[in-house]
Amino acid sequence: MTDVTIVIPNYNGIAFLDACLNSVFQQTDVLMEVIVVDNGSSDGSQDYIRKCFPECRLICLRQNYGFCRAVNEGIKRAKSPYIILLNNDTEVCPDFARQLLLAIREDDRRFSCAAKMLKYHARDLVDNAGDYYCALGYGVTRGKGRPAGKYQKGCRIFSSCAGAAIYRKDLVDKLGGFDEAHFAYLEDMDLSYRAKIYGYYHWYVPEAEVYHVGSATSGSRYNRFKVLHSAGNNVYLIYKNMPFLQMLLNAPLLLTGFFIKYLFFVRKGLGRDYLEGLRRGIALCRAYSQKKVPFHMGHVPAYVRIQLELWKNLRVLVS
Repeated sequence: MTDVTIVIPNYNGIAFLDACLNSVFQQTDVLMEVIVVDNGSSDGSQDYIRKCFPECRLICLRQNYGFCRAVNEGIKRAKSPYIILLNNDTEVCPDFARQLLLAIREDDRRFSCAAKMLKYHARDLVDNAGDYYCALGYGVTRGKGRPAGKYQKGCRIFSSCAGAAIYRKDLVDKLGGFDEAHFAYLEDMDLSYRAKIYGYYHWYVPEAEVYHVGSATSGSRYNRFKVLHSAGNNVYLIYKNMPFLQMLLNAPLLLTGFFIKYLFFVRKGLGRDYLEGLRRGIALCRAYSQKKVPFHMGHVPAYVRIQLELWKNLRVLVS
């Protein structure tokens, strides 16, 4: 049996595949399988992989079903106990997979472990060192744009970025995988949140380094597609994972957070897109109400820990 399966979703990413896959196949001291799930690319990605990387297991979807469907298809076919999810616009260091394996094997309560993601074109700067979520309803990327040397210590994080992280396959399956209603954005935060409700936690692994281009599929940091999906998915994430009383408790801060974000995107010329995204989120809550995490008294200690963390993480915004 292989130690780990590396699942790489791809959509028209032929420009990145050579660097990504060459680095993946230089991994040391691990038995691995590599699955590339192609979301109906039209740029020749599929033929390129077949010709240049025949050792990859290629899964071809008929159209672009989004990140969640792609990685779920890869996870479903994986035969190893651990899954590494990796964006196609990355280049990983030779010890990347081994370090993630070592970290997740240290504690059975670790649901996922996040790699240290560095900026591809400024490799001394952090792109992602784990994600936080706070009571304003904001997902916050830890360390983004800051010197990599300041993030050399492993620690607990709220969520692992699925662009470069390892997961326990049995637990991902138990929690139902990535929610395909998200299509893209915040799907990793949603899965991490669900895992925390069930008593698991997430860990940052600075020894596992990966260089990340960023926005390779969406094209830019702020655009209609990203704003629309991120705003809607955030509403859905809150509804899905917070019990009613917790939503009521956080309502003043959440509403404040939405209003501040709206003003921010108005200045970017994307205010209408943000409001459309919020309406999309409400529609998702109605359409997928059956996916709301059921409340159990046994989860109350976890809800309390999560709420304290949501308040604590407000400090991250001003630090």
